[in-house]
Amino acid sequence: MNRKIKKRVIDLLGGDLATARIEFEQYDEHGLVNPLFSALYSPEEIMRWNTVTLFGEVLSRLADKDMEAARIVMRRYIWSLNDESGGIGWGAPEAMAEVIYHHDRLCEEYVHMLISYMRPDGSLEHQDGNYLELPALQRGLLWGIGRVAEKRAELLREKKVIPDLLRYLSAEDATIRGLAARALGLLGATEAVESLQGLLSDGHEVTWYEKEEIRRVSVASLAGKALEQVSRLHVS
Repeated sequence: MNRKIKKRVIDLLGGDLATARIEFEQYDEHGLVNPLFSALYSPEEIMRWNTVTLFGEVLSRLADKDMEAARIVMRRYIWSLNDESGGIGWGAPEAMAEVIYHHDRLCEEYVHMLISYMRPDGSLEHQDGNYLELPALQRGLLWGIGRVAEKRAELLREKKVIPDLLRYLSAEDATIRGLAARALGLLGATEAVESLQGLLSDGHEVTWYEKEEIRRVSVASLAGKALEQVSRLHVS
């Protein structure tokens, strides 16, 4: 992909998502990977979320054509979150989750890694944790868990993520509390009811992304909706 096309890709990511989606279908998926990685680190909120959304779609198509190439991208996300990478991994949990949402095989292979970022290292026999300590990365991770829960709630329940999520409801960061509440609602977590009720007076505002829109709501609103979802899922 030449520089002119790369610039066009970056420009598209900063604009209308529907337009970018249509034009991206004209490009080879292999060539879109590096521009998408570049845009994932953008300080512009709308560009980052457009990139997360389209990364999921592009990598899903790439996996259908070239599974190993898609795996390499997933490993790049994982490496970026590794302390040894020298970076911070901005956007990696969100992008990884969006791919897992879209593609069954990549979900099967990598959902355990996404979950591991909520978990500390265990004993020598159970060292499966890669806990993310930075609140900014935790926000992306919890958004990602919620995104996967929209489509694969039963899988996440089988993976026993509810106890992991419960711990985030008492986080100092309001966005983390709100996104954890949202994910627990999507999972129908009856275990969370008491803690969610405790957030109904939490007026701190949360900025998050849903249905291709940036939304701003209170933690209380997210907790209330989560309680409704838990009740509805268990009544039905």
